[in-house]
Amino acid sequence: MATYTAPLRDMRFVLFELLDAQSAFAAMPAYADVDADTVMAVLEEAGKFASQVIAPLNGVGDVEGCRIDADGAVSTATGFKEAYRQYVDAGWPSLACAPEYGGQGLPITLNNSVYEMFNSANQAWLMYAGLSHSAYECLRTHGTDQQRTVYLPKLVSGQWTGTMCLTEPHCGTDLGILRTRAEPDADGSYRISGTKIFISAGEHDMAENILHLVLARLPDAPTGTRGISLFLVPKFIPDGNGEVGVRNTIRAGSLEHKMGIHGNATCVMNLDDARGWLIGEPHRGLNAMFVMMNSARLGVGMQSLGLAEMANQQALGYARDRLQMRAASGPVRPDKAADPIIVHPDVRRMLLTNRAYTEAGRAFSTWVALLIDQELSHPDPAVREQSGALVTLLTPVIKAFITDNAFDTINQAMQVFGGHGYIHEWGVEQLARDARINMIYEGTNGIQALDLLGRKVLADGGARLAAFGQLIAAFVAEQGDQPAMAEFTAPLAELGGQIVKVTGAIGASAGNNPDAVGAAAVHYLRLVGHLVYGYFWARMARVALDNADSGDGFYTAKLATARFYFAKLFPETAWHLAALRAGSEPLMALDAELF
Repeated sequence: MATYTAPLRDMRFVLFELLDAQSAFAAMPAYADVDADTVMAVLEEAGKFASQVIAPLNGVGDVEGCRIDADGAVSTATGFKEAYRQYVDAGWPSLACAPEYGGQGLPITLNNSVYEMFNSANQAWLMYAGLSHSAYECLRTHGTDQQRTVYLPKLVSGQWTGTMCLTEPHCGTDLGILRTRAEPDADGSYRISGTKIFISAGEHDMAENILHLVLARLPDAPTGTRGISLFLVPKFIPDGNGEVGVRNTIRAGSLEHKMGIHGNATCVMNLDDARGWLIGEPHRGLNAMFVMMNSARLGVGMQSLGLAEMANQQALGYARDRLQMRAASGPVRPDKAADPIIVHPDVRRMLLTNRAYTEAGRAFSTWVALLIDQELSHPDPAVREQSGALVTLLTPVIKAFITDNAFDTINQAMQVFGGHGYIHEWGVEQLARDARINMIYEGTNGIQALDLLGRKVLADGGARLAAFGQLIAAFVAEQGDQPAMAEFTAPLAELGGQIVKVTGAIGASAGNNPDAVGAAAVHYLRLVGHLVYGYFWARMARVALDNADSGDGFYTAKLATARFYFAKLFPETAWHLAALRAGSEPLMALDAELF
């Protein structure tokens, strides 16, 4: 059985040496008392819960899956329900929620790191709780006072969980053609009918109630996305005291039989005149739902980061122990029949690729979480606005670049294991199956690329991208007289300039060629992703160089990984630039009937 060890040393490095989170917290009155010792104490306990409670259930959930009875009730795998009770009793659901609803009022940055560990240990299990925080954020922002009073304390405590019900059998990303209907009732509620598919944790036995956030159309709705409204549809309708009342007519019709995440119940949900209540304004449901969707997109990035960390740990442990052949330079372990495979260059390539992508993903996602805290809680409006703009720009990069790289990482880990990686008992093949969905969830990665290039860059004339570019330019200028940093800053500055040029070229082409953005988008996201990772690896190299004389091997490894990233992975940008500049003609020239 695979075991998990929380990467607390690297988390401390990212939070307090790289990002100086303590100073950032001190500038926000809500978090002024949150210091490094508090953060690390919470992370240490979260690491224990991850490794001791939910990691041992990961394989159990994969083998057992979930069961559904004739009435649509779902039972989860052995131990899942009991682990969730421990999760609730320990207060984990309330960590980053507002005190007025029973929350602990701690930073989202801290919650982000906790979720990374829980995802490493058992993504399928965490998915029962993960969307609850997104539902909390949506209701807190767009719910009525009554909705917030009745529902938020239950979500915060973990007593109730939440889901997001968007997809229908005939439509996924194209929500403008959804068919679920909502008819107004005399008491102010709505009667909602339709079918939703692919609903994660849509039905389960882990919490006493499930709150479904459902997109549907009112009778007078205009066509397209402008006619979509958002409704709160509880499994059990709360009574006058806010406790579980009568059963609503929303039920699981079946469970999806999936490639991975078997331990999570992915449901077809049928609504038959189910009672629901409007969230936000009529016909503006996507506005409200995007609060939840953007939170979920960040969460999906963290799912894959967690799985990549787990795969990296397993592959490294195996490479240190597995004996195969001798090192090319001569025996490293002459006392053994062969050397451990970690001596071989190609195995090192795979391990260093995994390390480089995982550690950069941790730095990037932690920084974005800190930006979210600043967007929501900083006293300076200018800081809030700047932070929010960067979060908006980088959300599709978090979702797509991290999930793509994590899947590559897990495949590399399987290769390190050789034939054993294909065998269930080692756990790596499960990670590959589980991780594959994250490239599809919450808008496929192709959709994320279109969102980045079309909506986040071209739509505002590149203003948000320029703001991020200014951070890079300032860092490069600051390091300009440091020869030891040139190997990091020179390629970073060059890529930044190339992205500016190619962005302008795409924008100019898009006016005459409707396929220009679609043809460029995926290549463009890979370029921006490497710009982000390159920025953080350069910054991490700076910290490592500053501590080079400490005698701590942690910094030696960090610097070596930074050099590997720029030498072996960053050059991917060259072929994406070449492919991007080829335009849409190679994609669109062949008639569809000739495929």
